[in-house]
Amino acid sequence: MVGNTIRTGPEMNKLVECVPNFSEGRDAAVIRGMAAEIEAVHGVTLLDVDPGEDTNRTVITFVGAPDPVLEAACRAGKRAAETIDMAKHHGSHARLGAMDVCPFVPVAGVTMADCVALARECGRRIGALGIPVYLYEHAASSPARRNLAAVRAGEYEGLEKKLADPAWRPDFGPAMHNPRTGAYIIGAREFLIAFNVNLATTDKRYADDIAYNLRERGRHKRSGNVAPFYYKGKTVVFTTDRFPCGACDQVAKSWDALAAHYRDAHGKDLAARYAALGYRAGAIEGKPVYADGRFPHVKAVGWVVDKYRRAQISINLTDFKAAPAHAVLEAAREEAAQRGIPVTGSEIVGVVPFDAMLESGRYYLRRMRKSAGLPVGDVIETAVQAMGLRDVAPFEAEKKVLGMPHATGELVRRTVAEFVDEVSRDTPAPGGGSIAALAGSIGAALAAMVANLTAGKAEFAGRYGELDALAVRAQDIKDLLLAAVDEDTQAFSGVMDALGMPKDTPDQKAARSAALQSGYQQATEIPVQTARHCRAALELCLTAARSGNDVMITDAGVGALVSYAGVKGAAYNALINLKSIKDADYVKRTRAEIARLVDESREIAGLVEREVERVMGGS
Repeated sequence: MVGNTIRTGPEMNKLVECVPNFSEGRDAAVIRGMAAEIEAVHGVTLLDVDPGEDTNRTVITFVGAPDPVLEAACRAGKRAAETIDMAKHHGSHARLGAMDVCPFVPVAGVTMADCVALARECGRRIGALGIPVYLYEHAASSPARRNLAAVRAGEYEGLEKKLADPAWRPDFGPAMHNPRTGAYIIGAREFLIAFNVNLATTDKRYADDIAYNLRERGRHKRSGNVAPFYYKGKTVVFTTDRFPCGACDQVAKSWDALAAHYRDAHGKDLAARYAALGYRAGAIEGKPVYADGRFPHVKAVGWVVDKYRRAQISINLTDFKAAPAHAVLEAAREEAAQRGIPVTGSEIVGVVPFDAMLESGRYYLRRMRKSAGLPVGDVIETAVQAMGLRDVAPFEAEKKVLGMPHATGELVRRTVAEFVDEVSRDTPAPGGGSIAALAGSIGAALAAMVANLTAGKAEFAGRYGELDALAVRAQDIKDLLLAAVDEDTQAFSGVMDALGMPKDTPDQKAARSAALQSGYQQATEIPVQTARHCRAALELCLTAARSGNDVMITDAGVGALVSYAGVKGAAYNALINLKSIKDADYVKRTRAEIARLVDESREIAGLVEREVERVMGGS
């Protein structure tokens, strides 16, 4: 497995993820060759190479700007065609070609339409190599080709027959069977989390039994001997006068009556549901009724991985916001417990979005009645442990969590002593602006500390929601102000660049003057933003003083003092820059905001001081 830390930020305005799946998971040299093609493209970061011997399949994940990602995908697809012989391929995973599937996924600064364009161009280039290419998901050329399972139906063994069907003419490349390469499936989709749940059994039937209950497609409805193993029941079918509902026990006397019930009771379209299952309208008598699955945007099957010596529920989460990994895992645990099967943990194949892991970590912290307002690294580690993500394979957050924020600034990565020494040197930066931001971040951190410690006390159980929200907000403000420590040292760069511009001609002087004004405004905006965040930290300290445990009132008080110092310090830095700005309206507007921030902060600081004195016996 290979991984590199990818940091997102202003310097990376456009970020696309690409996750090609190759039909080779055993030959290390072949796998290395495809990974090398990707890594050779400048501007691409290879995040993960995840081979599977039993599935005989490798998932490679990489990110970058659109053009480099497109180039890397095309190179890897060409290499796969040269080194993988599908005529000799065998594995437990469904597949159609050497580069079986290649999705482009928008991450930051790009739209789905951008990724559709990438998929089409990649398909065109691959097709020009003589390889049949089908487009799927958002890039699909018709609704029938949107679903990956529909495009892959029949798999490699049925591909020759599929290509002979005019309805399945490839989108690019020849409508001829290439036994060595098979056909490629290229598309654009939302972020997909490949998520496996590990069971303490080697019986595939048990994994399937749970998977079918979880997935959106659902399963045949059964009756009779359905507990604990649903698959042992008798399949329920439609008859001329019995139309059972797949979502409850209702039985209607006609299709139309069932459709009305399904719409009114469950808010779903019955005709669309069965059309997606391949049923033809008016031709359902004698066919199985489908029970609805528990989660939308979830695909799941069972398989056995010999390497792990256990069965897994193999799950694709195609919309992690609608079906979060932790929710699906808890449902799997519930289903498994009903069958007497322990869930030993879970596995992320490839990478996972930071937002998904953050929400999972917060879910488990709140379930434990602990505050979710912890540093992001702690929240992610909670998710890793609660979900058992190290059960069968390593899980390193730096490599597996895409978009995880990092304190990347040079100053904030120093030790306290190094930072203070740097401030003391005969250089203008870091200076008061960076110190103001640091002061505010410490104030927010103290507010979070008070909230976190208080939330764990039994006598404050009634305030858990309030304290949790306070800690989460305080962590956010803390991180913004930490970033501002380094941003402030860079704030004057525009001014310095402008001062170095030529001024020999009237045009040069005008350009230099305009650049200087722009630079001074930029140098002003950063400390003003710092003052806003410091004011927010101050308000959080007031909430901590009023809602937190009185034992920690002095911590809230100290937090307020340094936060107020941050507001004042940032205001000083902004005001000194205003003296060089000629835009009178901008100066007036900014002075007014600074005055308001300082006045409001002074008042809030006074309220915190009164709370401290009340507890300390000073009033």
